Amino acid sequence: MIAIIKYKAGNIASVSNALDRLGAHYYFAQSAQELESAKAVIFPGVGHAKTAMDSLKELGIDEWLKTTRKPVLGICVGMQLMYEGSTEGDTKGLGIIPGYLKKFDSEIDKVPHMGWNTIKKLKEHHLIHGLEDKKHLYFVHSFYAPVSEYTIAEGNYITPFSAVVAKDNFMGVQFHPEKSGSVGSKVLQNFLDLVYSQKK
Repeated sequence: MIAIIKYKAGNIASVSNALDRLGAHYYFAQSAQELESAKAVIFPGVGHAKTAMDSLKELGIDEWLKTTRKPVLGICVGMQLMYEGSTEGDTKGLGIIPGYLKKFDSEIDKVPHMGWNTIKKLKEHHLIHGLEDKKHLYFVHSFYAPVSEYTIAEGNYITPFSAVVAKDNFMGVQFHPEKSGSVGSKVLQNFLDLVYSQKK
């Protein structure tokens, strides 16, 4: 069964609704012990990175996430917190993926980056299997992860950024798959397929 981390910054309603549509079995978890019972974890997030990180620490989930071998899918701020840190509130992240998040330059275009945008595949990975370039996904974010060796798909708004990342058992998407229609549902289904088939 899939565990959805339930914390102050988690956008659990739309994520759970998306899993309902896919017929997935899940539960909400607020402790490391509850997460340990799951086959895989979805780590959603909205809002401010520091507030989200503080909430994880309060629940004692931060240290568990750093060491788990279970498949983990981070969404939006959930993905961002997998990095070493963010300039948003000078936040120290989980340090799972190397790199630091930066804020988009508001002198060039509107910030946050909000609305539908496309992604471009850089590497093959089961999470984005079957997704074609130029398909639109829904984004809402002011901070971005630079493109790196762990980027499997990039977006472009003001500058290229990491739209989908993967490192070992950790995966992350900057967009909101639960709000991205059939394309987003495909990403979530790919994650479920990966979990239950143990493909990587």
